[in-house]
Amino acid sequence: MEVEEKAKYIVEIRTLPRALKVPKETLNDIKGAIGGKRLTRMKKECVDCPVMNKTISFIECFTCRNFLRRIKGKVECAGSPL
Repeated sequence: MEVEEKAKYIVEIRTLPRALKVPKETLNDIKGAIGGKRLTRMKKECVDCPVMNKTISFIECFTCRNFLRRIKGKVECAGSPL
């Protein structure tokens, strides 16, 4: 039986006019799983990360171990320290 984690934080996703820088290893991790157009759109999205206390690209948030799910422009975050 799988235990479902509860979201400690619900964070709003914002869209930027230009993409934020994303580490290459993070991009390589998800390149095969996500299509090109969706990846381009995700690069222009950002969140105010409650764990790192800074604004990060949604791609970094998506690959974080605290990421639970994305629903209607919001991200549910487990919020445990990295």
